[in-house]
Amino acid sequence: MSGGGSALHGRPGQMPLPSFKVDLTAPDVSAFLEGNTGIPGFTSYAAATPGPHVLVLSLVHGNEIAGAIVVEQLLRGGLRPERGRLTFGFANIAAFRSFDPAQPTASRFLDEDLNRVWDVDVLEGPRRSVELERARAMRPLFDTVDVALDLHSMLWPAEPLILCGQTARGRDLAQGIGTPGLSVADRGHVTGRRLIDYARFGETGEAAAVLVEAGQHWARGTVEKSLASVAGVLRRSGCVMAHPLLPAVRGGAGGRHAEVTQTVTAGTAAFSFMRGYHGGEVIPRRNTIIALDGETEIRTPYDDCLLVMPNLRPSRGHTAVRLARFVT
Repeated sequence: MSGGGSALHGRPGQMPLPSFKVDLTAPDVSAFLEGNTGIPGFTSYAAATPGPHVLVLSLVHGNEIAGAIVVEQLLRGGLRPERGRLTFGFANIAAFRSFDPAQPTASRFLDEDLNRVWDVDVLEGPRRSVELERARAMRPLFDTVDVALDLHSMLWPAEPLILCGQTARGRDLAQGIGTPGLSVADRGHVTGRRLIDYARFGETGEAAAVLVEAGQHWARGTVEKSLASVAGVLRRSGCVMAHPLLPAVRGGAGGRHAEVTQTVTAGTAAFSFMRGYHGGEVIPRRNTIIALDGETEIRTPYDDCLLVMPNLRPSRGHTAVRLARFVT
């Protein structure tokens, strides 16, 4: 074998699942499930001064409770916009209701991933599922949003980051939030469009949306990072400039930015990484072997290759890792 990778001695095995230590308690959101928008789980407030419509969304995945803790705290604390409209949302309520800390991965969704259905043809097509019906119900509200922050967390160890899709609007929003300090532009997944890829927020749309991966699913620090991201978005949009519930934004605007050049999708059930990489890790040398997909070697395409959210146990047909290059 040539290039930066050393010769293989034996094959890597699939990485063991991490231990699921759940340090968070699922919030009681029952007081906010009726909402005031006509869409269950969504509460919206308008300021007297005109401004953008900002959406802070949680629970697109029912087991990612850190974002829901933040939204529940801000609703209960009475946060109101200074300009424009501010909407808070709990997305996959049905999956969230089944969250069990003894089996915390089981309630990501019920029928299908709610963050893979945001293709207009799918939304307007004949297919039915719990998540698709929920997306169709939320869609009219999302079509009025100017700035969207979608709060997520991660299963595998990874540096927090902001995914901003492919638009300049998304990139500028991500760079203006201030935290996390790493933003990544990418095209999403072959298995379906995310909310940030939806037409309203995509290349032909009018609005900006970013997805924050704030840390590991059930770690206390993920709540803090999620709240800091909310504060950054609200200040960046001018919706809320100061409030006792909002922390000071760490790091200021800017930070590192990277663009995904290759999304690696597992083509076989035997996909395995050479070792337990963590998200945000930078591989110094081009042509380094990082994984095997059956007999196919996965190598870094350039020096200083950023590994974006490696899934150390990917299913066939799902994203295993995204490879990104830092840009100025």
